[in-house]
Amino acid sequence: MINVTKTYIPSLEEFTFQIKRAFENGWLTNRGPLVKELECVLHNKFRLNQSSLLCLNNGTIPLQIALKLLGNEGEIITTPFSYVATTSSIVWEKCTPIFVDIHPEYLTIDETKIEEAITDKTTCILATHVFGNPCDVDAIERIAKKHNLKVIYDAAHCFGVEYNSKSIFEYGDLSTCSFHSTKIFHTGEGGAIFCKDSNLFQKIFYSHNFGHSSETEFYGLGINAKMSEIHAALGLTIIKHIDDIFIKRKNVVTFYDLNIDFSKVRKIKIRELTNWNYSYYPVIFKNETQLNVVLNKLNDAKVFPRRYFYPSLNTLNYVDYTKCIISEETSSKILCLPLFVGIDEKDLKLICEIINQNI
Repeated sequence: MINVTKTYIPSLEEFTFQIKRAFENGWLTNRGPLVKELECVLHNKFRLNQSSLLCLNNGTIPLQIALKLLGNEGEIITTPFSYVATTSSIVWEKCTPIFVDIHPEYLTIDETKIEEAITDKTTCILATHVFGNPCDVDAIERIAKKHNLKVIYDAAHCFGVEYNSKSIFEYGDLSTCSFHSTKIFHTGEGGAIFCKDSNLFQKIFYSHNFGHSSETEFYGLGINAKMSEIHAALGLTIIKHIDDIFIKRKNVVTFYDLNIDFSKVRKIKIRELTNWNYSYYPVIFKNETQLNVVLNKLNDAKVFPRRYFYPSLNTLNYVDYTKCIISEETSSKILCLPLFVGIDEKDLKLICEIINQNI
């Protein structure tokens, strides 16, 4: 069976070495030395010149904290083409999602349609770098400054991505990432938030630890979003392999690029000036019928890609429907192919053959 992804698992010996450190410290959570070390390693890896980062216990909680601090229960201009956590976090924090359609090639929010969606209730723009493909961050920054709005980026797929020779995490007021076990880099379960403003970062920091300023005093409202030492240990183990992971994922992407018949299907366009991370391999079919034919044939061969992202989030039953033609159409005919370290070339060949024979 070939799934859309497979968790990268390091050797048990390597992981045990890091776990042993935590056990010897007798410190398993509450910002132990392994969490702090992981933050330092990642800060250096991303070459963060302006931003501070905080490791958290999953990839959704950073969005919730960001919206709690910046959303003010207002209208949040956002994309309908993302994982459901983007929209559910907005609603969860008692804000209102205002959907703007996407660019047909990049699949990120269409920056040319943002301004017409702004009202006096708008507080933030929450945009997703889709499949690690950056939004037009320069245009969004200009719009946000013009209308005095905050910008939050859902960069869940963006580990290692650079835009214009700078980490994608350094764009926006806040940026978030997921370290879920299906991601390029993972801590089993985890995530991070990135922030350039020191005062805002202090609020993020106390927000992730129940609001504590000391053992007996509190800055303000907070929750428990701390990463454990066990999860940090896994991250410290995997980060040593990350460059090799990128190389091997790039090889899979190159194989698909060379062997799929793109005269009848198309792929996402990566934005210019982007150093991409090979996070996903989405194929966009002519229509949903063609997609389903290919999907069924792949499933018959025990290959299980994923309809990702589907459905378009503007159609969820807990939001007010706004017509987003491109997102709705794209979500109905896009399929992410298997992409992970260790996938066999004969399996890649089978996948490409099934696609080419059924389009």
